[in-house]
Amino acid sequence: MTNNNPSNIGVTLLAPNTILQSRYRIVSHLGRGGMGAVYEAIDLRLGHTVALKQALTCDEKLWKQFEHEARMMAALDHPVLPRVSDYFTEDNRAFFVMQFVDGSDLSEIIAQQPGPLPRNAVVAWADQVLDALIYLHSHDRQIIHRDIKPHNLRVTNGGRILLLDFGLAKSKGANHEENESDRSVFGYSPRYAPLEQIQDLGTTPQSDIYALGATLYHLLTGVKPPDALTRATAFITSQPNPLKPAHEINSAVGVELSEILSRAMQQNPNARYGSAREFREALRRIGRVTEPVSELAAAFAAFESTDFEDITVLAAPRVSKTSRRGAHAIAAFVILLVAFGVFCRYYPWKLPTTQETMPATVATSVMEETSGSINKAGWKNRKPGAENSDERLPRRR
Repeated sequence: MTNNNPSNIGVTLLAPNTILQSRYRIVSHLGRGGMGAVYEAIDLRLGHTVALKQALTCDEKLWKQFEHEARMMAALDHPVLPRVSDYFTEDNRAFFVMQFVDGSDLSEIIAQQPGPLPRNAVVAWADQVLDALIYLHSHDRQIIHRDIKPHNLRVTNGGRILLLDFGLAKSKGANHEENESDRSVFGYSPRYAPLEQIQDLGTTPQSDIYALGATLYHLLTGVKPPDALTRATAFITSQPNPLKPAHEINSAVGVELSEILSRAMQQNPNARYGSAREFREALRRIGRVTEPVSELAAAFAAFESTDFEDITVLAAPRVSKTSRRGAHAIAAFVILLVAFGVFCRYYPWKLPTTQETMPATVATSVMEETSGSINKAGWKNRKPGAENSDERLPRRR
């Protein structure tokens, strides 16, 4: 079907079998985010599967940001980061081509199997992500991801993890001074963004540390962390901290790991870990975080191949029938849990308790907002119905 309105072409999704650049054939639509859509595609020239990301905008300034994301990722070389191989525009659309990752993102896994994920697996994944953050934060042009959350972490069928979506990433020069070309669209994901990002006070490597800490908290407790502004409002108004220690929600987390998460999620950036390396070392002191063993990879493959729709049906089975596929699904999940159980050993370690503080600039900013138009949920100008949403809230600088 031909779109007769050129201004709408850039924001429409591509149909299967569409061919771009006489080279990339669209197979299926994989997902859609705040600024882009991602497709599975076939590189007809080389014969392999790729991921194709489309900028869902006709704004040329946002195209520049999209091209900036592609160029930034193309310069990266780390096993936890997807490789970018091409960028082009066609028919009033902008695209880039990147490595196809076969697996599920952590938000899908949480939705399919609600509740805490096994501690050993989460710690192992955190170690891999922190290795990538060490690489990004120490890069010649320091890169801050600024949107770490379960939706942007994809687990492969082999049990490894990849950090995706650099649409909000910010890069700086070697002197760490930001210039006009380094700026990106401002935005955040409420449950995982630190207060300084929500308040648009600037982001640093400690902002990624907070976001990863909030993500790990969600994975280990099965509960979304309260957003930083709600926490700050409670602090200013002398209300109880809405962020409960992780071990109080899930005793399997343990006090030591719970305290590590609490430090990573401090409101004051200076009270968090000084670097991703320091965060990783703290996790390594509480147990092994070696590469996934073959048993873990096999169990995860079984977990990924499970038809979770069958598990949903098992919640209200028909009396006259028994679901063999549902039984297989449960067996696969048990295998996964057993594999996770033998994955790591832990030994006791105690992280000194730190009292949560906030920088004066943040406290002042929050006080101004709380005396203004913050609603009961602690948000200013929040969209109706977004209280429990992790939808990215972008706004241009």
